[in-house]
Amino acid sequence: MFGNFGNENSFHSFAAQMKLTSTEDRILNGARELFFKQGIRSITMDDIAEHLAISKKTIYTHYKDKDLIVKSMFHILIEQEHERMHQIRKISENPIDEIMRLMEHLGSFISQFNPAVFYDLQKFYPLVWAEFRVFREKEVMGFVEDNLRKGVKLELYRKEIKIKIIARLRIEMIYLGFDTDVFPINQYNHAQVQVALLDHFLHGIVTLKGNKMISKYTLNTK
Repeated sequence: MFGNFGNENSFHSFAAQMKLTSTEDRILNGARELFFKQGIRSITMDDIAEHLAISKKTIYTHYKDKDLIVKSMFHILIEQEHERMHQIRKISENPIDEIMRLMEHLGSFISQFNPAVFYDLQKFYPLVWAEFRVFREKEVMGFVEDNLRKGVKLELYRKEIKIKIIARLRIEMIYLGFDTDVFPINQYNHAQVQVALLDHFLHGIVTLKGNKMISKYTLNTK
């Protein structure tokens, strides 16, 4: 879910909407860069200060601790994702185009994201993880269910599929692809994993009409 997720320009845009100062925006964006690259737990306030070439005192003037930085940053990212999904709905030509655009967006996210972030959020930032889960259960689940309904109506997906069950399956497949216990980083390219899972998913639900449409799309797995 998931391309401009974490994109710097997009992040700055949402930060401006939340009326952050330029320094607050810079701190959150710098933290995002480090968290996405190395995970959250391993990054200290010293690391953020060094990365941005500013003093820790400057950071503490705006954010009392690392927890607040994590909370603020992910709140922006969730809002950003909400808007991105709305845009994808708006510009997509059909349900298969829509799900392919979402996958392209997810691929961009994967290219800059360390899966350890999910583990760190669950274990050390339960309130932030809870906010993320609400987004997943309401926004992402709703997006997939709506996509499936439209696909059935247009005879791109098989009419007998159980919408809620298949939507749940798709959501879990996405997060399974980030599970480093199942797909260790040193053995799998996570972008390739996600594309393979999507390919398997789509070919299990499409009609002949939908299958012909899938062949028009090529996803980057590098």
